[in-house]
Amino acid sequence: MKNGKGQYTEAASFYEMSLKIERKTLPEDHPSLANTYNNIGGVYNDMGDYSKAVEFYKKTIKIQEKALSPDDPDLALSYNNIGGVYNNMGDYSKALEFYENAHKIKENALPPNHPSLATSYNNIGQVYDNMGDYSKALEFYEKALKIREKALPSNHPDLAQSYNNIGGVYKNMSDYSKALEFYEKAHKIKENALPP
Repeated sequence: MKNGKGQYTEAASFYEMSLKIERKTLPEDHPSLANTYNNIGGVYNDMGDYSKAVEFYKKTIKIQEKALSPDDPDLALSYNNIGGVYNNMGDYSKALEFYENAHKIKENALPPNHPSLATSYNNIGQVYDNMGDYSKALEFYEKALKIREKALPSNHPDLAQSYNNIGGVYKNMSDYSKALEFYEKAHKIKENALPP
């Protein structure tokens, strides 16, 4: 609740108290500890303390890699979380490594048009976009869009996100007419979905 309200310091304090209790009663590699480490990592990520977030996400992954099967969706989520932190830190090679690990698990566990795969493609595209590799960014953003167009209703906010991301790549590539085309698609969805 505290985290949801943006009261990150208090949220971290409560999670740390929970961790203290769990560490007295559970073995160091218990999956419940992984969940608590993940929650603490999320709070530090929200606070912008990325080195602390990485520290706790690594603890999560260390436990999960021992306790879970290699294709468990919870492990994919943890890889995704740490990939996001590395992306925020500007460590794009690490971000790609973890995003790709998450994507491999999702690819094996989910049907080919699952929206979660689109999110993976979008995240990988975002890293390439941040690196200035616009052709690779476009490739992954288009894969995300293709899945979203099949799997989601035509007014879904994730579709707007895809259109917006593709528009941004075209803008960065100085193809302004294509950028405008995709930005207008995104705007149309948002105009219909959001209050004025």
